[in-house]
Amino acid sequence: MALLFLTGQGQGNNLDKGEVGYKPSAENLKNREWFRDAHFGMFIHWGVSSVIGEEIGWALSDKDVNEYRKNMLLFNPVKFDAAAVVKLAKDAGMKYITFTTRHHDSFSMFGSKYSDWGIMHTPYAKDVLKMLSAECQKQGIRLFCYYSLADFYRPDYCQGNVKRGRGIQEECNWDGYLQFMKNQLTEILSNYGPIYGIWFDGHWDQVERLAGERNGNQLRAWKYDEIYKLIHDLQPGCMIVNNHHLSPFPGEDYQTFERDLPGENKGGGFSADASIADELPLETSDIMGKSWGYVSNDTINRSVKELVQQLVGSAGLGANLLLNIGPTPEGEVRQAHKERLLGVGEWLKTYGETIYGTRKSFLKPAGWGVAVAKGNKIFLHVIHPEKLNKQLYLNHFPYKPFKAYKYESGKPINIKTNHSGTTVTLDIDGLDLAAIDNVFVLEISK
Repeated sequence: MALLFLTGQGQGNNLDKGEVGYKPSAENLKNREWFRDAHFGMFIHWGVSSVIGEEIGWALSDKDVNEYRKNMLLFNPVKFDAAAVVKLAKDAGMKYITFTTRHHDSFSMFGSKYSDWGIMHTPYAKDVLKMLSAECQKQGIRLFCYYSLADFYRPDYCQGNVKRGRGIQEECNWDGYLQFMKNQLTEILSNYGPIYGIWFDGHWDQVERLAGERNGNQLRAWKYDEIYKLIHDLQPGCMIVNNHHLSPFPGEDYQTFERDLPGENKGGGFSADASIADELPLETSDIMGKSWGYVSNDTINRSVKELVQQLVGSAGLGANLLLNIGPTPEGEVRQAHKERLLGVGEWLKTYGETIYGTRKSFLKPAGWGVAVAKGNKIFLHVIHPEKLNKQLYLNHFPYKPFKAYKYESGKPINIKTNHSGTTVTLDIDGLDLAAIDNVFVLEISK
């Protein structure tokens, strides 16, 4: 097999400038504002790899393609219930779903005439994307689609820096592969109603990783100018995001951080090289256990408290939280995922006003927690009360505070300011050290 591993074709991202000159439509800009307000979404990583209980997409890397293909005959998710999945997202307080239509193993989780490697060729033979789309429209949840750029299965995909499946005999055809992607994206954007976003992943496979670096010479051009234009032409309101771990390219409509809060770089450095876009909506994606997809013996060990505090922390940085589930081979959502999502949803029933529609405030996240703004209110989320001692100091305060109170009870909080009015002190004695969050409201005049 000729791999045509081309190196040195360009430095960094010179081969992919994105959709230069792109001007988002009015519908796109409106969707961006909706996205900023939403703050909470469900990620669904699911595919044929669930049959063998190995991580989605990566299950094929350096494995025999012919052996892996046999799993298609075993994938029969008869317990998949699109209505129940969408209802779960709603009950969890989520506003959108991002579904993996095709991951790195190339398996299409929708009806595609351009590949026989997909769910329509399994014993199940039903279009789960069509079911999800119908339920999302019915229940008022917006649908986004994950789509992998990298492909470890198809012969026309040229070898990148991650090992593909073994046993691929034909030579790669880069232009042919790009056309295949365009064909499938056209199907997704033409046959499934409104798609509010395309979530790309895999850019990094065509970047020659140099020793000690995350990024290096780009091996082949993805031709984002053509791909992004196609998407925006088909559905002008559809937003594009690319999990390339770099600063956004022209034509991308929001920026995502994989297992990182923007700027924190605590999730293994997945987004450590990316500067934060001030003008675009932000999102962070994360998991509840150790894996994205269904993996045997996965430990789903993150508590409701931890997940709520991550949602709060994301909002404090002006970002959405895209929280992942990985259904079983039978198509069911695991009980541990359900319990945690419903737990977050219960918290949001009381505190949703302090998350939805908020924006990052002038206050930077601190050891005690974060502050978010909505209108003339600043919501103070004290998620680490042990770091305070009866008083909360807010420095470099640019507004005039005139009222403060405990969110749940409305109990007034005493306000003090220094002579210049730049430091505000709130008397917040009686913090609940065991609570998920202690929320206070500070009303201001601008």
